[in-house]
Amino acid sequence: MEAKEHQFMVSALAAEQVKSQLIKRGTPDSYLRLGVKGGGCSGFSYALLFEDAPPKDKDIVFDVKGVRVVIDHKSMKYLNGCTLDWEKTLMNQGFKFVNPNETSKCGCGTSFSV
Repeated sequence: MEAKEHQFMVSALAAEQVKSQLIKRGTPDSYLRLGVKGGGCSGFSYALLFEDAPPKDKDIVFDVKGVRVVIDHKSMKYLNGCTLDWEKTLMNQGFKFVNPNETSKCGCGTSFSV
């Protein structure tokens, strides 16, 4: 399914990290699968993994800044309008979801509610 009515962004830093990690894996033609799953102290947590198998029929596919991102249909209602960013601080380094749909986050930052 094409991503016409849905919106998802990837920052330039996140795109470079995705490309770099795919090259390190030796699978530069693979893609990044994003999703939302139940769990955590606030109700939902983000799922992020690199995937080699073809996307499923109901998946929503985005090509953003040279990175292919695939989101399952159910997760899209929580991720619509979201931006995947890359954060590097003294204490932490990794992908970060900037999600306008979040109403609150847990104190440790690993789960959220909508």
